[in-house]
Amino acid sequence: MKIAEVESILLGDAHFVRIRTENGLSGLGQSACWGYPAAVHQVIATFRRYLIGQDAGRIEHHWQYLYRMGPFRGSVLSAAVSAVDIALWDLKGRLLEVPIWELLGGKCRDRIRLHLLLDGGTPAEIVANGKAAAAEGFTAVKFDPLPNGYQDLGQERLIQSTVELVSSVRAEVGPDVDLLLELHRKLTPLQALPLIAALAPTHPLFVEDPIQIDSITSQADLSRQLAVPFAAGERLHTIWEFKELLAAGGAQYVRPDVGLAGGLTHCKKIAAVAESYHAAVVTHNCLGPVLTAASVHLDASIPNFVVQEFTKLDEGPQSSAFTTAVRREGGYLTVPDAPGLGVTLDDSAAKSLDLVGREVTDIPLRNDGSVAFSV
Repeated sequence: MKIAEVESILLGDAHFVRIRTENGLSGLGQSACWGYPAAVHQVIATFRRYLIGQDAGRIEHHWQYLYRMGPFRGSVLSAAVSAVDIALWDLKGRLLEVPIWELLGGKCRDRIRLHLLLDGGTPAEIVANGKAAAAEGFTAVKFDPLPNGYQDLGQERLIQSTVELVSSVRAEVGPDVDLLLELHRKLTPLQALPLIAALAPTHPLFVEDPIQIDSITSQADLSRQLAVPFAAGERLHTIWEFKELLAAGGAQYVRPDVGLAGGLTHCKKIAAVAESYHAAVVTHNCLGPVLTAASVHLDASIPNFVVQEFTKLDEGPQSSAFTTAVRREGGYLTVPDAPGLGVTLDDSAAKSLDLVGREVTDIPLRNDGSVAFSV
């Protein structure tokens, strides 16, 4: 099954790869470096020169070759490798007429538990959306509890406002819904410690990325001081980074994104490394049906999965160009039986879609004009 074409597709801030073989089969993948999709697009142009004519079935070999063909690393390269990897798994599944999870070792579960990303520009909207999510059958919800203008608040006001919102959501959803608190790398360690301690009585499942992720050591140091479980990893790229974080005591929940951390080939390894530390996997996912489906195949095949991120953008008009075999039933996704990934993209229908719509230059500034910690 020789590769005949490698197509890189830019749709606004979203980037996809489609790989076709000589026998007419095609596989679809997506990258998750949404801030710099054009850069990932250019990396694929370099990959294409190697991939054309290769045996599409040698997925691990191609992963190693693409990752190591140049002396450079980082999110753009890993995202490009991820998109190619997912597309190759899709191809292999379609060729063998089995879903990807079957190729990854079979199912560990029949459905995938979700945590819903709560919309809301005000605390009242977040509380109302949390209540609605629980009524709809979601057993976990995630939201950013920090108030608007957090970067200029005094410590006491910051803690009071944050605890008030989280306590209000807890009161509405009750004890049977897990709260996941996404702090978006906005705090310093000295802010994070007392704030997270104050949140402990609400019993969140975890707090995620309270500080900037530039230093694995700093993340681990903070995690060891917390009384609340710690989650990290949505911006990490490799098993080596995850291994160092876990070895330093830096996470109880790891958050690999299949579109950024090396695709299905590499994220399966990340899950295994996490399993060796008794850590759980909570897949990062917010970019639409392709990466949702890829995450489902991973989640279904690993023993230490807990809950997958989900946004209703998957069900909105911006996802109308995708046909997917994945179905949501309340707070769970079905594990599809369709061959390969189970997702197709209608290129003509997608041309007018704004699939991501994020502005990377719009970051918070403090009242004194300095750059606050960005998301």
